[in-house]
This record gives sequence, structure tokens and C-alpha cells, in this order.
Amino acid sequence: MRSQDIYILLKLVCLRQGESSHFYTHAKLRECYSVRGLSAALGISKTEVSASIQRSIDVGMATRDSKSGYPRVNKKALLDFVTHGLKYVFPAKPAEIVRGVPAAFSAPMLKGKILSMDDYIYVWPHAEGSKKGQSVKPLFKSLPKAALDDECFYEYLALVDAVRIGNPREANMAADMLKQRLFSDG
Repeated sequence: MRSQDIYILLKLVCLRQGESSHFYTHAKLRECYSVRGLSAALGISKTEVSASIQRSIDVGMATRDSKSGYPRVNKKALLDFVTHGLKYVFPAKPAEIVRGVPAAFSAPMLKGKILSMDDYIYVWPHAEGSKKGQSVKPLFKSLPKAALDDECFYEYLALVDAVRIGNPREANMAADMLKQRLFSDG
């Protein structure tokens, strides 16, 4: 697994949860799930998107839907990996103060829901970021822009980084919120 595999799996979760909305037509869904669509939305090459999906299928983190052919995330496996392994495989250590996009506990949708004992806010470095705070290396370099373009995706990414950064109490709270979010919408 590579860090972008988690990034792509989280985007697939958001797409799946959005399938029931009237926003997506069949043609729009097909485009969103295509390698080209995922590449454009995530800022990752088409080759890497394709390889990532295949890696996720190979390790049981995803399958192909027999009817639509779309990749489907094994949400239980994803949750287990994020909760128990992510911070060891892809650790996040807060660093220098930079301008960026609020991350982890500092993200707008988590503010006040998970209280961090740290004085600083966390940010993914990004030139168009709205806040200054301790930088946290994102799972993939294009993550800050992709998060700003998709609120559902941003929430998942913030929860995952709260698990990566948090002390045990904070990480457990973030993991519980992630579980509720993953299994609430199909």
C-alpha cells in the first residue's frame, strides 16, 4: 500500500455515498469513477490511479462491483487499517508554522467536536490556504486542493489525519466518528 491508496479509497467512499443523490446522472457517475475522472479530481496521474485501485483490490481493501464495474471500498478493512495501522505506516508529525488548509482537529467540520490539547492548529501546506498553523504532511501532495473541492472528501481526510496525529483519546474519538460516517450512508 502507498499513501495515495488511502487517499483514493476515501474519494471512492465519497462517490459511493453520493450515488443516491440526484446530483449524479448515470453518465456523470461513470465519468467520476473513471480513471480519467479520478485523476482529474485527485491530481494523480491516470497510471497511478489505475495501479492504486489494483493494489487495493489485491489486498482486499476494494472490489469491483459485478454490475457496474465501479471499484467499491471494503469499508471495514479501510477502517481497521486507518484505526490500527495508518499512524505507523504513514506517520504525521506536526512541523513548522505555514499557511495552509485547516487539517485534522482544526478542519471546520471537526472544530469543537474533537478537542486537541495542542495550542496550534494543524494545516496541510497550501498557497491558497486560509489559516496559519503547524504543517502536517498530507497523505498525497494534491490533497489540500482536492479537499477544498469536495466537502465530503475533506471531512474524511480530516478524520484520517486526526487519527494519524492525535493522542490515543483523540485518535479514538476520530476513529469513532470515522466509523459512524463510513457506515451511515450505505
